[in-house]
Amino acid sequence: MSLSSEQPMDPVLYREAMSRYAGHVQLVVTELGGVRRGVTITAACSVSDKPPSLLVCLNNTNEKNAVFFESGRFSLNCLSADHQELANGFAGFGGLSTDERFALGRWDTLVTGVPVLTDAIASFDCFVTDSKVTASHTVLFGEVAAIRLGPQAPALIYLDRGYRAL
Repeated sequence: MSLSSEQPMDPVLYREAMSRYAGHVQLVVTELGGVRRGVTITAACSVSDKPPSLLVCLNNTNEKNAVFFESGRFSLNCLSADHQELANGFAGFGGLSTDERFALGRWDTLVTGVPVLTDAIASFDCFVTDSKVTASHTVLFGEVAAIRLGPQAPALIYLDRGYRAL
């Protein structure tokens, strides 16, 4: 029996509690047939080191995220405290076009061919190995094909509805 069938959780209370859950701000990026997509997220984590794999969570309600589910590959780019403008742009603040968002950073590719942020603290270039739809989101599991370690710098953290450096 699920708790939600007995007593539904107040979504406002849940969002308030999650605002107090610190998360490293990251960009998840993909490309398919010349269509690039990047999203600012905090919902990502390591799954295993054998094989090296991680997961990212993406909102299904945004139709533009469909390219993630079709491409079979993505990069996860860990942002430093200096990347706040980039994080805001890819979060949709300022109404920037895709080209304008990508113009905020420098990009190249590693193994999969998707854009990778050249000055990220760390970048993980991944092939999708599995996905799971749960509620409003899809969890993409990626096997890491390549890693780039960038400069050691304070991480950009999101906590209490604002950016912090750690």
